Amino acid sequence: MKLGYVFKAERGATDRLLAAAAEGFINERLRVAGVVQHNTDCADSHLCDMDVKVLPDGPVFRISQSLGKEARGCRLDPAALEAAVAEVQKTLLPAPDLLIVNKFGKHEADGRGFRDIIGQCLADGIPVLCGINTLNRAAFDSFSAGLAEPVSADPDTLRDWVKNAVAATGRAA
Repeated sequence: MKLGYVFKAERGATDRLLAAAAEGFINERLRVAGVVQHNTDCADSHLCDMDVKVLPDGPVFRISQSLGKEARGCRLDPAALEAAVAEVQKTLLPAPDLLIVNKFGKHEADGRGFRDIIGQCLADGIPVLCGINTLNRAAFDSFSAGLAEPVSADPDTLRDWVKNAVAATGRAA
């Protein structure tokens, strides 16, 4: 079982890192499943729109919802997230070389979202790379039962971890 996680403190940095890494792995002909997140600044707000792209080539789902300027609650659109999960599930046959999940977030912490797909891939011997945040770190640690490996947010180190994890499965050429 290979479960790696990355974290960068700067807002959106983990998303950008994983998106760039996924693009590189796909260009290197790895079969990559999962999602990466792209954030777009909103002109009328300090917040951003959040879109996830199902790997390797779409579709894209807007997983944020506008709740108005005064709203303080979670902006995640759970129906859109679950639609993305369903699309990723369709990409798991034939088995990918790698699963990337942009973030082990609140839904995963609560037992929903990509949690079952992460578990399925790990059980099937498919390496998984997840972004994490500080809010859901304890839930991720509990889910991974101490078996997850921290992966440096350095692109070269990240690439090496993935190459080694995939090579250990014997799946990729």
